[in-house]
Amino acid sequence: MKWLALAYLAWTGQAALRFGCSTLTVQRLDPVVEPGNAPSAHVHQVVGGNAFQALVDPSVDVGNVANCTTCIFTEDKSNYWTAVLYFRARNGSFKRVGQYPNAVFHDGQKGGMTIYYTQETFSSNGKQKITAFKPGFRMTVGSPTLTTLEEARQYKALRYTCLDDVLTRGRETFELPKTPCKAGIMAIHHFPACWDGKNLDSPDHQSHLYNTVLGGFQVAAPCPASHPVRVPQVAYETMWDTAPFNDPALWPEDGSQPFVWSTGDTKGYSTHADYLFGWEGDSLQRTMDSDCFFQRCADDRPGGVLKIQTPEEQNACALQRLTVEEDVDGCKFFCFVFFP
Repeated sequence: MKWLALAYLAWTGQAALRFGCSTLTVQRLDPVVEPGNAPSAHVHQVVGGNAFQALVDPSVDVGNVANCTTCIFTEDKSNYWTAVLYFRARNGSFKRVGQYPNAVFHDGQKGGMTIYYTQETFSSNGKQKITAFKPGFRMTVGSPTLTTLEEARQYKALRYTCLDDVLTRGRETFELPKTPCKAGIMAIHHFPACWDGKNLDSPDHQSHLYNTVLGGFQVAAPCPASHPVRVPQVAYETMWDTAPFNDPALWPEDGSQPFVWSTGDTKGYSTHADYLFGWEGDSLQRTMDSDCFFQRCADDRPGGVLKIQTPEEQNACALQRLTVEEDVDGCKFFCFVFFP
Protein backbone atom coordinates (compact mmCIF):
# COMPACT_ATOMS: atom_id res chain seq x y z
CA MET A 1 0.00 0.00 0.00
CA LYS A 2 1.74 3.11 -1.25
CA TRP A 3 -0.26 5.71 0.63
CA LEU A 4 2.58 8.16 1.09
CA ALA A 5 2.25 9.89 -2.28
CA LEU A 6 -1.48 10.23 -1.70
CA ALA A 7 -0.90 11.66 1.75
CA TYR A 8 0.92 14.59 0.20
CA LEU A 9 -2.34 15.62 -1.45
CA ALA A 10 -4.07 15.98 1.92
CA TRP A 11 -2.87 19.52 2.59
CA THR A 12 -6.02 20.58 4.41
CA GLY A 13 -6.68 20.48 8.10
CA GLN A 14 -4.24 20.88 10.95
CA ALA A 15 -0.46 20.81 11.15
CA ALA A 16 1.68 17.76 10.64
CA LEU A 17 5.45 17.50 10.41
CA ARG A 18 7.49 14.97 8.47
CA PHE A 19 11.18 15.73 8.08
CA GLY A 20 14.57 14.10 7.70
CA CYS A 21 17.51 14.21 10.08
CA SER A 22 21.04 13.13 9.21
CA THR A 23 23.06 11.01 11.61
CA LEU A 24 24.64 13.02 14.43
CA THR A 25 26.59 10.23 16.10
CA VAL A 26 26.75 6.46 16.55
CA GLN A 27 28.05 5.46 19.97
CA ARG A 28 27.16 3.96 23.34
CA LEU A 29 25.42 6.86 25.06
CA ASP A 30 21.89 7.16 26.47
CA PRO A 31 21.29 10.30 28.58
CA VAL A 32 17.67 9.28 29.28
CA VAL A 33 17.95 5.66 30.46
CA GLU A 34 21.61 5.67 31.55
CA PRO A 35 22.45 9.30 32.34
CA GLY A 36 26.15 9.81 32.89
CA ASN A 37 27.19 6.33 31.79
CA ALA A 38 29.91 6.34 29.16
CA PRO A 39 29.68 3.82 27.70
CA SER A 40 26.02 2.84 28.02
CA ALA A 41 24.90 -0.77 27.58
CA HIS A 42 24.55 -0.78 23.79
CA VAL A 43 25.15 1.28 20.67
CA HIS A 44 22.67 3.93 19.55
CA GLN A 45 22.27 5.92 16.33
CA VAL A 46 21.39 9.50 17.21
CA VAL A 47 20.06 12.45 15.21
CA GLY A 48 19.27 16.06 16.11
CA GLY A 49 20.97 18.79 18.10
CA ASN A 50 24.65 18.78 19.00
CA ALA A 51 24.06 19.23 22.75
CA PHE A 52 23.77 15.42 22.99
CA GLN A 53 26.09 13.92 25.62
CA ALA A 54 26.19 11.28 28.33
CA LEU A 55 24.42 13.52 30.86
CA VAL A 56 21.82 16.10 29.84
CA ASP A 57 20.57 18.01 32.88
CA PRO A 58 16.74 18.01 32.87
CA SER A 59 16.77 21.61 34.10
CA VAL A 60 18.65 22.75 30.99
CA ASP A 61 16.73 23.95 27.96
CA VAL A 62 18.43 21.94 25.21
CA GLY A 63 16.96 24.21 22.56
CA ASN A 64 19.11 27.03 23.92
CA VAL A 65 22.28 24.97 24.39
CA ALA A 66 22.73 23.23 21.04
CA ASN A 67 24.08 25.48 18.29
CA CYS A 68 23.16 23.28 15.33
CA THR A 69 21.02 20.30 14.37
CA THR A 70 21.18 17.51 11.80
CA CYS A 71 17.43 17.92 11.21
CA ILE A 72 16.07 19.93 8.32
CA PHE A 73 14.26 22.44 10.56
CA THR A 74 16.87 24.53 12.36
CA GLU A 75 14.70 25.27 15.42
CA ASP A 76 14.53 21.59 16.29
CA LYS A 77 17.50 20.85 18.57
CA SER A 78 15.80 17.75 20.03
CA ASN A 79 17.53 14.37 20.04
CA TYR A 80 16.04 11.17 18.67
CA TRP A 81 17.72 7.78 18.92
CA THR A 82 17.30 4.04 18.50
CA ALA A 83 19.48 0.95 18.73
CA VAL A 84 21.71 0.07 15.76
CA LEU A 85 21.19 -2.80 13.33
CA TYR A 86 24.06 -5.15 12.47
CA PHE A 87 24.58 -7.93 9.92
CA ARG A 88 26.01 -11.15 11.32
CA ALA A 89 28.05 -13.08 8.76
CA ARG A 90 28.53 -16.83 8.60
CA ASN A 91 32.04 -16.48 10.01
CA GLY A 92 30.68 -14.74 13.11
CA SER A 93 31.83 -11.24 12.18
CA PHE A 94 29.52 -8.22 12.34
CA LYS A 95 28.98 -5.24 10.05
CA ARG A 96 26.92 -2.18 10.91
CA VAL A 97 23.99 -1.71 8.52
CA GLY A 98 23.79 1.70 6.88
CA GLN A 99 20.74 3.97 6.63
CA TYR A 100 19.36 5.91 3.70
CA PRO A 101 16.91 8.82 3.25
CA ASN A 102 13.19 8.13 3.21
CA ALA A 103 10.81 8.82 0.32
CA VAL A 104 10.34 12.39 -0.95
CA PHE A 105 13.50 13.66 0.75
CA HIS A 106 16.56 15.24 -0.82
CA ASP A 107 19.51 13.02 -1.66
CA GLY A 108 21.90 14.98 0.53
CA GLN A 109 20.78 13.56 3.87
CA LYS A 110 23.40 11.21 5.34
CA GLY A 111 22.00 8.22 7.21
CA GLY A 112 19.67 9.27 9.99
CA MET A 113 15.93 8.80 10.11
CA THR A 114 12.54 10.38 9.43
CA ILE A 115 10.70 12.19 12.21
CA TYR A 116 6.95 12.79 12.42
CA TYR A 117 4.87 15.08 14.64
CA THR A 118 1.22 14.45 13.79
CA GLN A 119 -2.06 15.27 15.49
CA GLU A 120 -5.07 12.97 15.10
CA THR A 121 -4.20 11.98 11.54
CA PHE A 122 -2.20 13.55 8.72
CA SER A 123 -5.09 15.90 7.97
CA SER A 124 -6.85 16.51 11.31
CA ASN A 125 -6.21 17.16 14.98
CA GLY A 126 -9.63 15.85 15.97
CA LYS A 127 -10.61 19.34 17.17
CA GLN A 128 -8.32 18.89 20.15
CA LYS A 129 -5.74 21.29 21.46
CA ILE A 130 -2.32 19.78 20.83
CA THR A 131 0.08 20.82 23.59
CA ALA A 132 3.78 20.92 22.71
CA PHE A 133 6.33 19.34 25.02
CA LYS A 134 8.20 21.49 27.57
CA PRO A 135 11.95 21.98 28.08
CA GLY A 136 13.30 19.03 30.03
CA PHE A 137 10.73 16.59 28.62
CA ARG A 138 11.94 13.11 27.69
CA MET A 139 10.41 9.72 27.01
CA THR A 140 11.05 6.23 25.70
CA VAL A 141 8.99 3.58 23.96
CA GLY A 142 9.69 -0.15 23.85
CA SER A 143 12.34 -1.93 25.88
CA PRO A 144 15.80 -3.38 25.10
CA THR A 145 15.09 -6.31 27.45
CA LEU A 146 12.09 -7.83 25.66
CA THR A 147 12.70 -11.37 24.40
CA THR A 148 9.29 -12.76 23.36
CA LEU A 149 6.60 -11.96 20.81
CA GLU A 150 4.02 -11.71 23.58
CA GLU A 151 6.06 -8.99 25.28
CA ALA A 152 6.62 -7.15 22.01
CA ARG A 153 2.88 -7.02 21.31
CA GLN A 154 2.50 -4.70 24.33
CA TYR A 155 3.87 -1.98 22.07
CA LYS A 156 1.40 -2.05 19.18
CA ALA A 157 3.14 0.65 17.20
CA LEU A 158 6.71 -0.71 17.16
CA ARG A 159 7.06 -2.73 13.98
CA TYR A 160 9.00 -3.49 10.81
CA THR A 161 8.26 -3.25 7.09
CA CYS A 162 10.11 -5.35 4.51
CA LEU A 163 10.62 -2.84 1.70
CA ASP A 164 10.15 -3.65 -1.98
CA ASP A 165 11.03 -0.01 -2.67
CA VAL A 166 11.23 3.24 -0.72
CA LEU A 167 7.44 3.74 -0.90
CA THR A 168 6.40 0.34 0.42
CA ARG A 169 3.96 0.61 3.34
CA GLY A 170 1.81 -1.89 5.20
CA ARG A 171 2.63 -5.53 5.95
CA GLU A 172 4.04 -4.51 9.31
CA THR A 173 5.45 -7.20 11.59
CA PHE A 174 6.60 -7.37 15.21
CA GLU A 175 9.62 -9.42 14.15
CA LEU A 176 12.56 -8.68 11.88
CA PRO A 177 11.74 -9.92 8.35
CA LYS A 178 12.78 -13.53 7.83
CA THR A 179 13.53 -13.22 4.11
CA PRO A 180 15.67 -10.75 2.15
CA CYS A 181 14.03 -7.35 1.51
CA LYS A 182 14.74 -5.74 -1.87
CA ALA A 183 15.02 -2.17 -0.54
CA GLY A 184 15.91 -2.85 3.07
CA ILE A 185 14.01 -2.89 6.35
CA MET A 186 12.09 0.04 7.77
CA ALA A 187 11.99 0.13 11.59
CA ILE A 188 8.95 2.04 12.89
CA HIS A 189 8.57 3.64 16.32
CA HIS A 190 5.40 5.45 17.43
CA PHE A 191 5.44 7.16 20.84
CA PRO A 192 2.42 7.68 23.12
CA ALA A 193 0.46 10.92 22.65
CA CYS A 194 -1.28 11.26 26.05
CA TRP A 195 0.60 13.11 28.83
CA ASP A 196 -0.25 13.52 32.53
CA GLY A 197 0.35 17.25 32.11
CA LYS A 198 2.68 17.40 35.13
CA ASN A 199 5.82 15.28 34.87
CA LEU A 200 8.57 15.87 32.34
CA ASP A 201 9.88 12.36 33.00
CA SER A 202 9.17 9.32 35.17
CA PRO A 203 11.37 6.60 36.71
CA ASP A 204 10.67 4.21 33.81
CA HIS A 205 10.57 7.12 31.30
CA GLN A 206 7.13 5.94 30.16
CA SER A 207 4.60 6.22 33.02
CA HIS A 208 4.12 9.98 32.60
CA LEU A 209 2.51 9.05 29.27
CA TYR A 210 -0.35 6.75 28.32
CA ASN A 211 -0.25 4.81 25.09
CA THR A 212 -3.46 4.76 23.06
CA VAL A 213 -1.57 4.58 19.76
CA LEU A 214 -2.43 1.81 17.30
CA GLY A 215 0.35 2.33 14.78
CA GLY A 216 0.15 2.82 11.06
CA PHE A 217 -0.79 6.48 11.64
CA GLN A 218 -4.28 5.39 12.61
CA VAL A 219 -6.41 7.58 14.86
CA ALA A 220 -5.37 6.97 18.46
CA ALA A 221 -7.98 6.30 21.14
CA PRO A 222 -9.01 9.17 23.47
CA CYS A 223 -6.70 10.06 26.33
CA PRO A 224 -7.75 8.80 29.79
CA ALA A 225 -8.43 11.09 32.75
CA SER A 226 -5.09 10.13 34.28
CA HIS A 227 -3.23 11.45 31.21
CA PRO A 228 -5.61 14.04 29.75
CA VAL A 229 -3.21 16.21 27.74
CA ARG A 230 -2.92 15.39 24.05
CA VAL A 231 0.64 15.99 22.85
CA PRO A 232 2.03 15.62 19.34
CA GLN A 233 2.19 12.05 18.04
CA VAL A 234 5.94 11.52 17.61
CA ALA A 235 7.08 8.74 15.30
CA TYR A 236 10.37 7.61 13.76
CA GLU A 237 11.00 5.70 10.54
CA THR A 238 14.51 4.37 9.93
CA MET A 239 15.40 2.97 6.52
CA TRP A 240 18.01 0.29 7.18
CA ASP A 241 19.91 -0.50 3.98
CA THR A 242 20.04 -4.29 4.29
CA ALA A 243 20.06 -4.81 0.50
CA PRO A 244 23.88 -5.18 0.28
CA PHE A 245 23.52 -8.30 2.44
CA ASN A 246 20.73 -9.99 0.43
CA ASP A 247 22.95 -12.61 -1.23
CA PRO A 248 21.71 -15.99 0.15
CA ALA A 249 25.33 -17.13 0.28
CA LEU A 250 25.92 -14.58 3.04
CA TRP A 251 23.01 -15.71 5.22
CA PRO A 252 23.28 -18.45 7.87
CA GLU A 253 23.28 -21.93 6.37
CA ASP A 254 20.13 -22.81 8.33
CA GLY A 255 18.26 -20.01 6.55
CA SER A 256 17.66 -17.90 9.65
CA GLN A 257 17.67 -14.13 9.23
CA PRO A 258 21.12 -12.59 9.87
CA PHE A 259 20.30 -9.17 11.32
CA VAL A 260 20.75 -8.35 14.98
CA TRP A 261 20.11 -5.25 17.07
CA SER A 262 22.93 -3.78 19.13
CA THR A 263 21.07 -5.16 22.16
CA GLY A 264 22.05 -8.65 20.94
CA ASP A 265 18.47 -9.35 19.81
CA THR A 266 18.09 -11.45 16.64
CA LYS A 267 14.27 -11.54 16.67
CA GLY A 268 13.44 -7.84 16.75
CA TYR A 269 11.44 -7.79 19.98
CA SER A 270 13.82 -5.40 21.77
CA THR A 271 13.29 -2.54 19.34
CA HIS A 272 12.97 0.73 21.27
CA ALA A 273 13.48 4.47 20.92
CA ASP A 274 14.30 7.53 23.04
CA TYR A 275 13.26 11.16 22.74
CA LEU A 276 14.69 14.28 24.36
CA PHE A 277 12.81 17.53 23.64
CA GLY A 278 14.82 20.49 22.38
CA TRP A 279 12.73 22.75 20.16
CA GLU A 280 13.65 26.42 20.45
CA GLY A 281 11.18 28.69 22.26
CA ASP A 282 7.58 28.20 21.16
CA SER A 283 8.46 26.93 17.67
CA LEU A 284 6.81 23.52 18.10
CA GLN A 285 3.66 24.98 19.66
CA ARG A 286 3.41 27.55 16.87
CA THR A 287 3.66 24.75 14.36
CA MET A 288 1.00 22.61 16.04
CA ASP A 289 -1.30 25.65 16.12
CA SER A 290 -0.80 26.30 12.41
CA ASP A 291 -2.24 24.52 9.38
CA CYS A 292 1.09 23.79 7.65
CA PHE A 293 1.78 20.29 6.41
CA PHE A 294 5.06 18.33 6.20
CA GLN A 295 7.78 20.19 4.27
CA ARG A 296 5.30 23.01 3.63
CA CYS A 297 5.93 24.06 7.22
CA ALA A 298 9.21 25.58 6.02
CA ASP A 299 9.19 29.36 6.06
CA ASP A 300 10.11 29.48 2.36
CA ARG A 301 6.62 28.13 1.58
CA PRO A 302 3.29 29.99 1.89
CA GLY A 303 2.07 29.66 5.47
CA GLY A 304 5.31 28.05 6.64
CA VAL A 305 6.45 28.74 10.18
CA LEU A 306 9.82 26.99 10.56
CA LYS A 307 13.31 27.87 9.38
CA ILE A 308 14.86 25.35 7.02
CA GLN A 309 18.49 24.52 6.24
CA THR A 310 20.30 22.87 3.35
CA PRO A 311 21.50 19.25 3.33
CA GLU A 312 25.06 20.54 3.54
CA GLU A 313 24.23 22.47 6.71
CA GLN A 314 22.47 19.43 8.19
CA ASN A 315 25.44 17.20 7.55
CA ALA A 316 27.92 19.74 8.86
CA CYS A 317 26.40 19.65 12.34
CA ALA A 318 28.42 17.30 14.54
CA LEU A 319 29.53 16.64 18.07
CA GLN A 320 32.87 18.22 18.87
CA ARG A 321 34.23 14.83 19.84
CA LEU A 322 33.17 11.27 20.53
CA THR A 323 32.51 10.57 24.19
CA VAL A 324 33.05 6.83 23.76
CA GLU A 325 35.82 6.06 21.30
CA GLU A 326 35.52 2.49 20.03
CA ASP A 327 34.83 0.60 16.83
CA VAL A 328 31.04 0.54 16.36
CA ASP A 329 31.18 -0.59 12.73
CA GLY A 330 32.35 -4.16 12.99
CA CYS A 331 33.22 -7.22 15.01
CA LYS A 332 35.94 -5.68 17.17
CA PHE A 333 33.40 -3.72 19.17
CA PHE A 334 30.21 -5.65 18.72
CA CYS A 335 31.51 -9.12 19.51
CA PHE A 336 33.40 -7.91 22.55
CA VAL A 337 30.36 -6.37 24.17
CA PHE A 338 27.71 -8.94 23.42
CA PHE A 339 29.40 -12.15 22.39
CA PRO A 340 32.49 -12.69 24.55
